[in-house]
Amino acid sequence: MSNSASSPGKKAAGAFDVRNVIGALLGLYGVVLVVLGLVGPSEDDLAKTGGFNANLWVGLGMLAVGIGFILWSRVRPIVVEVPKDADAAGPASGAGH
Repeated sequence: MSNSASSPGKKAAGAFDVRNVIGALLGLYGVVLVVLGLVGPSEDDLAKTGGFNANLWVGLGMLAVGIGFILWSRVRPIVVEVPKDADAAGPASGAGH
């Protein structure tokens, strides 16, 4: 099985893939909510939600979706074409000056 991202002239987008950014942010917010759900649910907070620990469960959901985004970007990377030489990248700098 060949990986198209490893062929000459092609490169995976890597950290510049928006799915990585979305996954990292959802994961970070999910961790914060899980910690808040485990450490600080007061009786007043639980009464507002009918006994449902919203921070904990929403945090776990956000963690799952964030991990899903990260896995998605690893399994199906976006492959971009890399110019073969520096001239193909664009006009020469300082041309005409």
